[in-house]
Amino acid sequence: MGVISTKALAAHQVASQVAAILFMIPFGISTAATVRVAHAVGGNDRPGIKRASLAAMLFGIVIVAILTVAVTAGRFEIAKFFLGVSVKDADATIELAAHLILVGASLFITNAIYTVAWGSLRGLKDTRMPLLFAGIAYWLIGFSLSYVLGLEMDLGAIGIWIGLSIGAAVHAALLVMRF
Repeated sequence: MGVISTKALAAHQVASQVAAILFMIPFGISTAATVRVAHAVGGNDRPGIKRASLAAMLFGIVIVAILTVAVTAGRFEIAKFFLGVSVKDADATIELAAHLILVGASLFITNAIYTVAWGSLRGLKDTRMPLLFAGIAYWLIGFSLSYVLGLEMDLGAIGIWIGLSIGAAVHAALLVMRF
């Protein structure tokens, strides 16, 4: 991001902080899913395994969807809060940060899905394939697309976030199919 511009780097940092905050809720739900799935596995309760994972996934999606709507609606205010208005060219950076948050809205939902699915798989003691899926989804697909869209096709910071969002969607799909 720093190769593009300092404005892009600052906007990226704001959007990344918002994504990190929204990641914490699914992470907690993921931990609960790990425990509930492992408990069902220990009790040899096959329907309980699916029920625990599905309940956690739906809960995570609903919570993050509500928060995503709120963050999307207040994206300009959030960017102003992080960046302030006294900085030179703050308006351009605030606008870019707001656009990145908007592009990142799809990333927020898919992060919730893959985080909870990963927790469910941990409850099944399945950790190797999710790691491989992360490498494929983020490094081979997401990073490559981010580079091509952001730097080669001159979409800039938005192209990088589109690539990250696609990588997260692929990761979520792979983990859900694995479960």
